Amino acid sequence: MNFRVLSLRMSPDPNLNSLAHTPQHYFSYSTHLCIYYSLHDAEILVHAFVTSRLDYCNALLSGCPSRNINKLQLVQNAAARVLTRTRRYDHITPILSTLHWLPVKFRIKFKILLITYKALHGLAPQYLSDLLVLYDPPRLLRSKDAGYLILPRIVKSTAGGRAFAYRAPQLWNSLPISVRDSDTVSVFKSRLKTYLFTQAYPD
Repeated sequence: MNFRVLSLRMSPDPNLNSLAHTPQHYFSYSTHLCIYYSLHDAEILVHAFVTSRLDYCNALLSGCPSRNINKLQLVQNAAARVLTRTRRYDHITPILSTLHWLPVKFRIKFKILLITYKALHGLAPQYLSDLLVLYDPPRLLRSKDAGYLILPRIVKSTAGGRAFAYRAPQLWNSLPISVRDSDTVSVFKSRLKTYLFTQAYPD
């Protein structure tokens, strides 16, 4: 298979350039290895070479233009095709679903929400916790709105819309209470992935 991995030379975000420019030889190397290894072992290699690069500091990519996130998605799609030996023009969504891989934009949401959970439970640096303010509703609404965060007012057309102080409350408040109220980090991660998985693959 001949996989083309796009680099974001035209992107204004240098971090995105680095993430999207996954070297072509990684895929060539992985393609050969997938012939000799089991799916499980080959997936470990793909995660080591590709997924780890997509996930590194990906919370910083929240709010980036969709066209840039889509270019990163091409990298993940190529990795999935290498792993499953799928033809280039086969529909990729069922493949990602079968692999239980969250698409890139949902992986970004996962990272932000995990950091938010840790910040709210004293498991993250204090400066992150200081950015989050719990909403204190009137008594009559307390049960309905418990656990929400105050969404700061910002100009969405500016970089403020990408800031953790804005994106974290926005995403957190959209979660079901059953996810927000998780007792431990491991439980939260499990419930969050299940929730995001249903959002990514509604069928």
